[in-house]
Amino acid sequence: MTLRQWLLTDTPTSRRHAKMASFYKGWLTLRGNTMAMFGLGILVALGLIALFAPLLAPYDWTTQNLGNRLQPLGTEGHLLGTDSLGRDILSRLIYGSRITLYIVALVALIAPVAGLLVGTVAGYVGGWVDLVLMRITDIFLAFPRLVLALAFVAALGAGIENAVLAISLTAWPPYARIARAETLTIRSSDYISAIRLQGAGPIRIITKHIWPLCISSLIVRVTLDMAGIILAAAGLGFLGLGAQPPSPEWGAMISEGRRFILDYWWVATMPGLAIFTVSLAFNLLGDGLRDVLDPKDSET
Repeated sequence: MTLRQWLLTDTPTSRRHAKMASFYKGWLTLRGNTMAMFGLGILVALGLIALFAPLLAPYDWTTQNLGNRLQPLGTEGHLLGTDSLGRDILSRLIYGSRITLYIVALVALIAPVAGLLVGTVAGYVGGWVDLVLMRITDIFLAFPRLVLALAFVAALGAGIENAVLAISLTAWPPYARIARAETLTIRSSDYISAIRLQGAGPIRIITKHIWPLCISSLIVRVTLDMAGIILAAAGLGFLGLGAQPPSPEWGAMISEGRRFILDYWWVATMPGLAIFTVSLAFNLLGDGLRDVLDPKDSET
């Protein structure tokens, strides 16, 4: 029996075998989605660019040359031109990918975990706990995300870490809603009742049996939310409340280039295209993952 046949078998021999077979079938489904693979390819390329930025960037992102400022696209030695201080735009975009991935990774670790905790506790415990937690969630949902993030950053102070914290504080409510809905469905299942009769406590039931069933829905939501997170981070940077100069954050680069948008359009357009491309890649990958992780899809 080949490895492929072993992974595609309908009769797994162990729990580990079943998990590997399920993962492989999901990968085959994702691989069959051309647009999702296109998005995944862009994100893999972005990760490699961020990892090997010192090798790929033709210049250091802080190097200034006022005698070479605002050079157009295709200038010798500056493929994407230079900004108002003569810094190479391509090099700053390459190093800026590190900041983008840093923000995305931290928010993806903080917001879903907080939402999962709040949602599962509210859904499983119910009663006044559910009422209080969901009303707090409603309060956060009542404000536009960027406006609420601006308020938090204004209170905490400008900077990347504070921007990450502010975005996370505004991003967790949708995850809490999803986790609560999943928990309300799962907690009344027969197997949860059987586990409870065997003596399992609420913490064990939530962490061992409810959380694993909520994760697939949260993964899809996280992937689809990445575009909004990138735009929120870029918006804070554009307003001067995110990464501070001379950091090569893409939103801050757009903010700097807006002064020259009519005569030197590439200064703001290049980082804008970078934000657009990465946001599109996350959306395409999220659509593909939704098809793979859809619990109603019997094939996966």
